[in-house]
Amino acid sequence: MNDTSGLDEIQLITLDVNGTSHEVIAPARRTLVDVLRHDLRLTGTHVGCEHGICGACTVLVDGMPARACLMFAAQAEGARIATVESLADPGTGELSDLQRAFTEHHGLQCGFCTPGFLMLAEGFLAERPEATRAEIREVVAANLCRCTGYQTVVEAIDACATARRDRRTADTKETPCN
Repeated sequence: MNDTSGLDEIQLITLDVNGTSHEVIAPARRTLVDVLRHDLRLTGTHVGCEHGICGACTVLVDGMPARACLMFAAQAEGARIATVESLADPGTGELSDLQRAFTEHHGLQCGFCTPGFLMLAEGFLAERPEATRAEIREVVAANLCRCTGYQTVVEAIDACATARRDRRTADTKETPCN
């Protein structure tokens, strides 16, 4: 017989979400996506398949894309969690460069999968700022979308990556050498 004691245990966990510490009382088996949406009211992270296939629930955990539906909230304790709400400027609400690129390149239609794509792309570009279009195309295939056909998503991420590289190059040229 399996020992199921403790599965419904309630625990106090502390989560660092978007740079803010949150104490949450939750069952041990409560998923990160449920805590984000229902306890912290950060509803930008969407729930799709609840099996880790669609990518709608993608967040960054210590800078790496992760499926929040596959992770218990308690597993994220001690990690830095970033949701789609972290992308826009908190003071002004101004969209990030990546969000603007998605808008400019029509990388969203119904918008359901968009937060997952944004967080996947943000984590990927942080790790691979020199990514090629082919690499971007391969990465976005990890998330499901029924509306865009992926081409506009790839174009948006590529445009953002290119602009970021151009800014880094310009900043390097302006920095005097010692």
